[in-house]
Amino acid sequence: MSTFSGMWSELEPIGRHQSTGGYRRYAYSQAELECREWFIAAAEARGLAVEADRNSNLWAWWIPAGVDPHAKALVIGSHLDSVPDGGAFDGPLGVVSALAAIDQVRGSGVIPDRPVAVVAFADEEGARFGIACAGSRLLTGALDPDKARGLVGRDGATMHEAMKSTGFDPEGLGADPARLAAIGQFVELHVEQGRALVDLDAAVGVAECIWPHGRYRFTFTGAADHAGTTRMQDRQDPMVAYARTALAAYDAAHSSHNRATFGRLEVEPNGTNAVPSTVRAWLDARAADVPELEELVARVSEAATQASVTNGTAVNVDPESVTGMLTFDTALRNVVAGAITRDLGAASVPALPTAAGHDAGILAAAGVPTAMIYVRNPTGVSHSPLEHAELDDCEVGVSALAAAVSELATS
Repeated sequence: MSTFSGMWSELEPIGRHQSTGGYRRYAYSQAELECREWFIAAAEARGLAVEADRNSNLWAWWIPAGVDPHAKALVIGSHLDSVPDGGAFDGPLGVVSALAAIDQVRGSGVIPDRPVAVVAFADEEGARFGIACAGSRLLTGALDPDKARGLVGRDGATMHEAMKSTGFDPEGLGADPARLAAIGQFVELHVEQGRALVDLDAAVGVAECIWPHGRYRFTFTGAADHAGTTRMQDRQDPMVAYARTALAAYDAAHSSHNRATFGRLEVEPNGTNAVPSTVRAWLDARAADVPELEELVARVSEAATQASVTNGTAVNVDPESVTGMLTFDTALRNVVAGAITRDLGAASVPALPTAAGHDAGILAAAGVPTAMIYVRNPTGVSHSPLEHAELDDCEVGVSALAAAVSELATS
């Protein structure tokens, strides 16, 4: 057995909400800061040199004696933050497994001939400020630092204010080309967000591609009024326009076998006995290719416009983040799969597409050779307390990642 279970038992309780059983580890919140403290302590206990970069991503470096610190590094890891009431495994599984994999590689006597780093990317979920993979997007230059600093969180604080209040320097945000250029390959281990591995009876798989996806803010505006005295025909109710749009989004995605989800709403004035004046709704859209994504969003936007015209309201659509098709490096994927097959004795390693976004996708889009390892999720559920991975499968994941490190970090 690896050192996974001990570390997992330390990290697992942090940020769990008692009533829901889900996790609330939002960027720069107390729970997320405690996760960072755990990471630093766990890395330093292993003699790894820890640093935070200008975008508050955490890096733990294993550079054995005699290794050129400027050589292209092998980077492994994931993230520590969560969606609202998310599961325990999405992100943290990859971080804990990365540290356990280093322990396993060391224990086998393998010494890398180039630097190996474990990274914990900041704000991957975008749960607080609305933009997913903020830390990796800032690192690669895909997110403008001024835009990032001005993002307003659910609590009303900007990212600038949240960072400053917790000891981070928001003025330092921005592209880090030297650090990006120092990454030779990136391998991210992640719990599978689906049930393909269950159906294939495989403990682990590797990633093939990430579907194009985006987040779009729909702002419906009308007129606040009294819920009792205002006749139905006299209302300019943006909630009605939103509701018709949500139904249209479901129909559009269902008919095209793509994905469209309105999962977050803000309503003003948000009174039980008041007709709303404003409804802000966030659409998460994902599709098998870019033209299909564009067509899906166009159909939903057109439905929103028609619904607003019908009842005298207005709508504005703002794309907050959009990512195209991301295909992972085939040669690197084959090396990782080959190492797993050889070291774990697996007959084969399934290659899976996914509609879920990851920091690995952001690095791949920036030109970094990138691969992902998925660990079986018996529930098939993610972004929920029901998300799960069995300990035995987690141990297989650690061994799979250790096999990849042993293969990639040595000549």
